[in-house]
Amino acid sequence: MTSRESTGSKRPSEDVAYLVVKQGGTPRDVFRLVPGKVVTVGRAPTNRVVIWDEVCSRNHCEIFQNDSDWTLRDLGSRNGTKINGERVAGDRELTEGELIQIGECELGFTYDPSRSLSEVDQEDHFNSDAETTVDLVYERPSDSEHAIILRTRNSRYQSPSPAEVAGNDRISQELARLYQLALDMGAASNAKNLSKVVLDGLFAATSADIGAVLLLPEAITGEAKPSELRVIAYEGTGDVPYQKVSDFLSRTVLADREAILARDLSDDSRLIDRDSLGEIHARSVICAPIRVGPTIHGLIHLYSTNPEIPLDADDLEFTLAVADQMALILDSLVQKESLATGLARAKDENQTLRRQLEIDSELVGDSPVMSHLRDQIAKIAPTEATVLIRGESGVGKELVARAIYFSSRRRNEPFVCMNCAALSESLLESELFGHEKGAFTGATDRKNGKFEQAHGGTLFLDEVGEMSSTIQSKFLRALEGHPFERVGGETPIQVDVRVLAATNRDLERSVEEGKFRADLYFRLHVVEIQVEPLREHRADIPTLAIHFLKRLAAKSNRPVERFTPAGLEALMTYDWPGNIRELQNAIERAIILCAGREITDADIQLSTLGASPANPEVQSKGTDYRELSLDVLEQEHILATLKRTKWNKSQAAQILGIERSTLDRKLKRYRISRPQT
Repeated sequence: MTSRESTGSKRPSEDVAYLVVKQGGTPRDVFRLVPGKVVTVGRAPTNRVVIWDEVCSRNHCEIFQNDSDWTLRDLGSRNGTKINGERVAGDRELTEGELIQIGECELGFTYDPSRSLSEVDQEDHFNSDAETTVDLVYERPSDSEHAIILRTRNSRYQSPSPAEVAGNDRISQELARLYQLALDMGAASNAKNLSKVVLDGLFAATSADIGAVLLLPEAITGEAKPSELRVIAYEGTGDVPYQKVSDFLSRTVLADREAILARDLSDDSRLIDRDSLGEIHARSVICAPIRVGPTIHGLIHLYSTNPEIPLDADDLEFTLAVADQMALILDSLVQKESLATGLARAKDENQTLRRQLEIDSELVGDSPVMSHLRDQIAKIAPTEATVLIRGESGVGKELVARAIYFSSRRRNEPFVCMNCAALSESLLESELFGHEKGAFTGATDRKNGKFEQAHGGTLFLDEVGEMSSTIQSKFLRALEGHPFERVGGETPIQVDVRVLAATNRDLERSVEEGKFRADLYFRLHVVEIQVEPLREHRADIPTLAIHFLKRLAAKSNRPVERFTPAGLEALMTYDWPGNIRELQNAIERAIILCAGREITDADIQLSTLGASPANPEVQSKGTDYRELSLDVLEQEHILATLKRTKWNKSQAAQILGIERSTLDRKLKRYRISRPQT
């Protein structure tokens, strides 16, 4: 009994047969055997069936039709050809279900590719030496009009071995194409341009004549639905409109993250009844996922409408390699777009903050002192002169500096502030001039100093009189426009910076005592602005108080609206040794303590540092001498302060300049208690 009789199946009336290729345990492709055409098999890329295996000869064997039967002929291969485990000598007729073995590659011969070779009685058809059988890789789900013949998750172009590249001209050529295409893709500015570059590259390298790139609204790691795909780019021949990939193929690719090669063999009635692609009449389809790891962006969809040049396994490999590269570039474009969006948002926020900063930098007050100050700023700001701003602590020297900056030509460039009294000598040098990586312990990265940060703009140095002599020398050179080096560096750095400096010290005395360099003093003392203390323009106190009240009440979300006359009077009669900063803090404290909508004098807690002879209620009673011990005098003063604050102990302790707990101990010691009302 012949092997063909043992199958119990008859050859179909038509002469078309098929080879199902499986290599290394992975199905690769299905080839049609057409009468009158010889199908060559070998390692050379000129063969119809190319086998990437060193065991395979460059021209290993061929398959052709002899009369009505299909015949295999070994072409003198080095390692021979086996059929069902037996080596072939000369010509050998092929029968349904037989397995051709060339090295690790297996080719199943069949007349009916809708059946699996595993369904054939293997006991009669396969030698015991054959360890594996080939399952036909056509998938015919009920809702699909495509036959899937090959799947792959990874492209061979991801990490080809040197031997593969050296021994295969096609791989070398396609790697070169991939490299050039990657360069072209990298130059794309958006997803649409990138998709157009990808399609052009695929059309040049594969048999496709119709293609499209379909993307999801955004890359996802979970389940993606075919209905969410949108066509970003499409190319085709003539006026044929694009017809979207079938839901079955797209659903399979999106779910499995695998590239698929499918055939629509419309001329084979046993596989399909009609052309699934309508007017296009596609003979083969590739659908490849655009993914990076678990994240998927969409898919690439290619058709070949030419039955003589269908898409094959090599086209699938190349398309998947391009899709993987495209996914990386899409990720980069998404990040770039996100950065651009973030930059635009940061610019908007910066403009908002700058507007708020301008508002916060407004010099409030209408007294002659404030009018004179504004006039000085108006004259100085448009120049490039270095300005020395002098005044007591808390008078608003930084506000004056900001006012100069916002009225200058550098208002759209950086404004950088630095308090020279807040840091040690070494840290101050690093902050001003920057440092190189490894310059000192903890310098893990290079850092630009305040001078570099302020390049093109304005640098404000507060408490400049606190600089050490070493820093003064380096600061003077930078102030004069000379290059400087970062701490631990040797590269000269040149900057264009306008310097505004502020101090509450008597710099002239510091120069006489040798604590401040005379040359630096004269370099800073180009233009001087003296900011007067608040006690010298008391008329501005109500305006300032109302300004702070509105701003701080809104900030703390408190329903405080106004001051009582007594509250304003308490502010007016105080000397404000802490100047405007102390006034702002006192009002913020009063807003927090206030129980109603008005701030009364009882809500305002003031320090005894501001006591003035013009305010007799906070002085000891009487001016005549009395023979009293300090304890009795302290008792009387504590009691008078408590009466004035209506026994508000916290406010009394603030006025007395002691802690609340200290006041409680003194009351206990002197046996002072609140009188019963």
